[in-house]
Amino acid sequence: MAATAQQPAPGDDLAAALAADLDGSFERLVLAYQDRLYAFALRLSSSRCDAEEIAQDALVRAYRSLARWPAERVRALALRPWLYQIALNVYRNRTRGRRLRVVPLDTAEDGHPATDPPADEHERPEAVFARAEHGAELADLLAALPERYRVAIVLRYVADLSYAEAAALLRQPVGTVKSNVHRGLVLLRAALASASAAEEMRR
Repeated sequence: MAATAQQPAPGDDLAAALAADLDGSFERLVLAYQDRLYAFALRLSSSRCDAEEIAQDALVRAYRSLARWPAERVRALALRPWLYQIALNVYRNRTRGRRLRVVPLDTAEDGHPATDPPADEHERPEAVFARAEHGAELADLLAALPERYRVAIVLRYVADLSYAEAAALLRQPVGTVKSNVHRGLVLLRAALASASAAEEMRR
C-alpha cells in the first residue's frame, strides 16, 4: 500500500461524519488510517504483502460494520483503537493454525533468563528501542518475540496507543500490558546487543 505524501490527521468529527454520511466520509477514514494500519500490520507480520492485505481487509470490515450500525453507535466510536482492534483480529485470524518459525528471545546464550536492563538511562529498553526503530533488524526481532510481547509493543510504540487504550483493546489489566511491554523491550535490547556483538566479530 503506497504511502501518501501528506496525510490528514484524523479529526474529532470523523466519527460524526461517518454517522451522518458513511459513503461520503469513508474516504476520509481511509486516507487518515490506511498507512497507520499498514505500519501496524507490518510490525506484527513482518511481511509487506501480508501487511497490505491485513490493512485492506481491516478497512473493508470496518466499512461493513459501520454500514450495519445505527448512527448513534457510529458517532460514539473511538475510531483509532477500534480500527487497530479490527486489524489485530484480522492478523490473528490469518496466522491461526500457522506454525511460525521464531527465534527464542526469552533466554540468553547460556540458557538462563535474559537479564533486566541496566540502570543507565541510555541503556534502558525504551531508549534502545527508539535508537533501533528505523533499523532493518527491528522487524525481524519483533517477529521473533512471543505474540503477547510483540502485540503490546506494537500497540504502544507503533500504534501510539496509551497503556489504558491498549489494555482496553486487549481486554487485559493495564499492569499486564505494561509488564508485557517492559519484558518485550528487555528481550529486544538483549537481542539487539547480541546482534551488534555478532556484527563486530564479523568485521
